[in-house]
Amino acid sequence: MEPRAAAARELLLGALEDLSQEQLKRFRHKLRDERVDGRSIPWGRLERADTLDLVEQLVHFYGPERALDVAKKTLKRADVRDVAARLKERRLQSLGPSSPALLSVSEYKKKYREHVLRQHAKVKERDARSVKINKRFTKLLIAEEPEAERARRSDTHTFNRLFGRDEEGERRLTVALQGPAGIGKTMAARKILYDWAAGKLYHSQVDFAFFLSCRELLERPGTCSLADLILDQCPDREAPVQQMLAQSERLLFILDGVDEMLAPEPAEAAPCRDPHEAASGARVLGSLLSKELLPAARLLVTRRGATPGRLQARLCSPQCAEVCGFSDKDRKKYFYKFFQDEWKAEHAYRSVKENEMLFSLCFVPGVCWIVCTVLRQQLQRGQDLWRTSKTTTAVYLLFVASVLRSAPAADAAQLQRELRKLCRLACDGVLGGRARFSEEDLERLQLCGSKVQTQFLSKKEMPGVLETEVTYQFIDQSFQEFLAALSYLLEDEGAPRAPAGSIEALLQGDPELRGHLNLTTRFLFGLLNTERMCEIKRHFGCTVSERVKQRVLRWVQDQGQGRPRAAPEGTEEILAPQDTEESEEEEGEQLNYPLELLYCLHETQEDAFVHQALRGLPELVLERVHFSRMDLAVLSYCVRCCPAGQALRLVSCRLATAQEKKKKSLMKRLQGSLGGSSSRATTRKSPGSPLRPLCEAMTDRQCGLNSLTLSRCKLPDSVCRDLSEALREAPALAELGLFHNGLSEAGLRVLSEGLASPQCRVQTLRVQQPGLQEALQYMVGKLQQIPALTTLDLSGCQLSGPTVTCLCTTLKCPGCHLQTLRWRQGWEGCWEHSLSALGWGGCRGFPQTLKRNLSQGPPEVTPL
Repeated sequence: MEPRAAAARELLLGALEDLSQEQLKRFRHKLRDERVDGRSIPWGRLERADTLDLVEQLVHFYGPERALDVAKKTLKRADVRDVAARLKERRLQSLGPSSPALLSVSEYKKKYREHVLRQHAKVKERDARSVKINKRFTKLLIAEEPEAERARRSDTHTFNRLFGRDEEGERRLTVALQGPAGIGKTMAARKILYDWAAGKLYHSQVDFAFFLSCRELLERPGTCSLADLILDQCPDREAPVQQMLAQSERLLFILDGVDEMLAPEPAEAAPCRDPHEAASGARVLGSLLSKELLPAARLLVTRRGATPGRLQARLCSPQCAEVCGFSDKDRKKYFYKFFQDEWKAEHAYRSVKENEMLFSLCFVPGVCWIVCTVLRQQLQRGQDLWRTSKTTTAVYLLFVASVLRSAPAADAAQLQRELRKLCRLACDGVLGGRARFSEEDLERLQLCGSKVQTQFLSKKEMPGVLETEVTYQFIDQSFQEFLAALSYLLEDEGAPRAPAGSIEALLQGDPELRGHLNLTTRFLFGLLNTERMCEIKRHFGCTVSERVKQRVLRWVQDQGQGRPRAAPEGTEEILAPQDTEESEEEEGEQLNYPLELLYCLHETQEDAFVHQALRGLPELVLERVHFSRMDLAVLSYCVRCCPAGQALRLVSCRLATAQEKKKKSLMKRLQGSLGGSSSRATTRKSPGSPLRPLCEAMTDRQCGLNSLTLSRCKLPDSVCRDLSEALREAPALAELGLFHNGLSEAGLRVLSEGLASPQCRVQTLRVQQPGLQEALQYMVGKLQQIPALTTLDLSGCQLSGPTVTCLCTTLKCPGCHLQTLRWRQGWEGCWEHSLSALGWGGCRGFPQTLKRNLSQGPPEVTPL
């Protein structure tokens, strides 16, 4: 092939040298419009190109022999037919007849798969080390909707299920792998690509699969078409792109990091529907996501957690799968794969497992990698992991500190200065939506060739308009976000921040438009912990500003201003139809914003700070949240630290948490079938409900939660049991609202037992639940045993005659301290009376059943 390529270059050069300057100019203009498989040479590379440059561009874009065909055709279009004829004759003499046609799609498919296997056999870790994907990839837990409560390990069967058929038998076209930063989404997506190329996945469904980084696509200079992007993925320029696109239903596009679309953009142009149309990276990406471009193609996208409305609206009916990190078993496997030495792996694993908090964080692969990297350094120095790391922020700071400690004492001050400059670079990039930096950016900060460059930045060469462009990016996006947050705590003497880089620029603004800043904000809160601030001062040798902590605290407290607390009567719950649900696409991010704020507070792990911050948020409202295990841990921590008078409302939330699907051993299955475990069944403690962490937090002595409302949350009996236990011990809970939660008879009875406990402090009880007459009657009968209860709201409960009779009987009991009763039934309206005002003639307006019972004598109650 090399002699033929060299001969082709000589033929092209000879033909172009035969042209006059005017003819060469006309040739360049015609060549700009010459598209082959949707691809043409950008005008920026043609405008000032001489004959040598043109030859190189032709060969680079089209391949040696196809370049001869393109040149001959372009010469004819430029009206230089004599030169075109000579080129044809010389080619026949030098190379013989033209090469055979392109490989067929089926032939090229094999060639492309082999190319993917070579290109993706190794992956780069965060420290730029290359490792084989099959040796490093560790199975993750993946929970698919609608079975989100059951997480499966990410084997071939689980990956194949992603693009199965839905409940209606329709083929799934868009799958979203979602989860927090560092959970393993990108690695899982790369493993899917590699396994496809190896023939393990989608073998009969997908002919070509392409991996596209959204960040690289959005930062790509100039315009490109989807056909260009496909050709860039191929091993050569002979790919039958046109035939590939003709069967788009057999294409899979893996789009990594679609959250990059969240950054503020200019007014969007019309969608791109032609795969050969050159457009900006954002337009091509947006058109793929919305199915305007190649609607029959399969899409696998990765994204961080819940997606804000603007991006969610672009995704066309996505099948969501939550990446839940490592199981306990696979966590240990990761240590063995990382160290590749049994003794070191076991020693490292045991030392981490002894630190319960740190071990719990290692279910996140990104955190696990940092921990293993630091341990490897410490084992090499004969040290152990000696400190406690309670948050992701603490783990990242541990990694940065290990880099600083590894430097010789003489270089420590220089390294500290360089790292502070790198933090400023990271912050400028985060606020400006930049992930790539030029050599000029590094030279401006005197970071070229520095140790921090090699430790935290990776070098990448990208084809530019005229020459190769060298860029740098952080070893992982999360490291850029961490260092950006760290920059706010490092005072740079004599260099005050510009307004664009101030802390207000990070915190303020529309929550949807600043969604890409969420992780940076979390890291900032984590660094405000007093212990973390002391570590920063020690490691960086500089003053840590306390003013930042106070400004962040004021910002949190300001979030509660202008948010009126909901009316306690809960009438909006009554009037709203039970099956009414607002569009998640339109309001999902806005409603989940309070949860993101709680994540930030949780990251501080400083009870006093959280207590002060929540004073400005007297009512926390979380709507339509599908709580994960981590979500509940975050909410529980904040509830445990909340001040007196705090209110919490959970509306239309899903409380089921993802659990690993475990296979029983043969022995256990045999024991179960033979009844061998029946003797232990009665003594085994019932499993806790998803809400148990929150219920335990409510019973903490420092918890000031005053009001709890659960609305449309579908509470199973297990939740009712845990909530009943919490009602017995909660030190400050005075109001409880239960609205349309699908309670069972048994669940409501269990709750009644908790309310009837002598230690229960609930003064106001609101229940809206149709049906359950026996359980309601049971609860009404317990009223005289609830010492603190003074207000009862049974709006919408549709009480039966016997239940009303029981209610009236209970009201007359000396032990009943009820002062206010609120009740709505059918068309008769809503009544609320001070029961002390009721006498022989004070029952007017009540239904006849209640009036008849109360007319037998006024209840003994304390006046309002």
